[in-house]
Formats: sequence, C-alpha cells, structure tokens
Amino acid sequence: MSENQKKIWVTGASTGIGKAVAEKFAKEGWKVAISARREELLKNIAKDNNIFDYPLDVTDKKKVDEVFKKILEDFKNIDLCIFNAGTYEPKLEKEINQEQIRRTMEVNFFGVVNCIKAVENHFKNIKNGHISIVSSIAGYRGLPNSSGYGPSKAALSNLAESLYFDFKKYNVKISLISPGFIKTPMTDKNKFRMPFIKSPEFAADKIYNGLIKSDTFEITFPKQLTILFKFFKILPNRIYLFLISKLVKR
Repeated sequence: MSENQKKIWVTGASTGIGKAVAEKFAKEGWKVAISARREELLKNIAKDNNIFDYPLDVTDKKKVDEVFKKILEDFKNIDLCIFNAGTYEPKLEKEINQEQIRRTMEVNFFGVVNCIKAVENHFKNIKNGHISIVSSIAGYRGLPNSSGYGPSKAALSNLAESLYFDFKKYNVKISLISPGFIKTPMTDKNKFRMPFIKSPEFAADKIYNGLIKSDTFEITFPKQLTILFKFFKILPNRIYLFLISKLVKR
C-alpha cells in the first residue's frame, strides 16, 4: 500500500448506495473502511483487496467511537467520510407511528450525528478532511406518507448547512448528497412508480465525481428529478400544497 493512498470511511455500506460507493472508491485505488450492522454482507464486500469491514450500529454512540478509533489505528488517517446509514419502512409511514418515527430519527439523523462527533476532533486537529452526509431530495419539502423519513432527511440537510460554517474554520469540508430514487432494498419496498429511478452504480459514479472532481456543496441526481424537486422547494406553500394534493388524488 502506498503511503499516499487516500482513505475513506463509508457507513450504511452493506447494500445499495453505500455498497456501490465503497466498491467505486476501492476501484479508484482508495483504501476503504466499511460499516453497517449486517456483518456477513460486510465480509462479502470486504473480499476486495482495498475494502475492510468494521461492523457497527450507528445508534450506539460508544461503539461508533470505538470503531472509528480502530479504523484510525489500522488506516493511520482518514481523508473522507461518507455517512450513509439509514432506514425506511413505508408501511409505517402512512400514519403517525411514534415508535417508528423515533427509530427513523435515531438511525437516519442521530446515527449521522454520532458518526460526525466521533470524527470531529480528528479532522479539526489535522485541519483537513471531508465529511459528506447522505440526505435525500425527500427532505426538500413535506411529502405524503412520509411522517418519519422525510423529516429525518430534512434535518440532515439542515445539519450539513449548519456544520459547513463550523468546520470551515478548521479547513474541513462538509458536503451534502441528495439522491432521488435509487434502486436499493429500501426503495424496493415502495408500491408506487418511482420516476427516473437509477442503479446504485449510477449513484456511486455521481457521488465519486461530485466529491473528487468538483467543489460543490450539494451533489444531486438524477438531474431530471432533482430539478423538479428544487422547483418545488422554491414554490410558495399555497401553490406547492395545491399541486401535491392534486397529484395524490390521481
């Protein structure tokens, strides 16, 4: 291994976007640490020479700290973190299910907060590095049947913007990844037609190019869908609520 080899930590890496991102960075020559709860899936992915598995439940703050400490011991340094762990249960999103909403926020939002807190001192001390948070265009505005997932992603987007200013003083970059529909085990649960749905490999290419080959704060894809949702974002409430109400009735 070259001393100049770049190193990355990816959470939520057992399937979907996280898995594809880990494999993409490994293919590009990066040394990759992957974390998720499902150990067997991680071990299968870690058969790649550049990928190493570190099982983790991101809701366990103490374990997050221990895992990152172990990664630093093994890798000596981390250049980039992509915090991607998330959960989604569409059947339970159609009503106010308090336990499900708490669980969704615990994984999607506080799990990311736990990870950022674990790496904070490392990046601030070396005055370098990059933390990228995976949110979703579902966080742009309130959507039907999204009582937990959408709000958790909206919180992540706001968090990324807030931390951008705090970490910039230490020369640490914060960025946001906001995908549309990507074919993953989570979106396979949806019973509705998902426009412009793309593969995890498509997402991984967009994320890699956005993080490594550009200096943008937010990476969004696919373009056709994200343009529509960004338009929704700037609409006055009255118009937005009217349009979505009409779409729901169809």
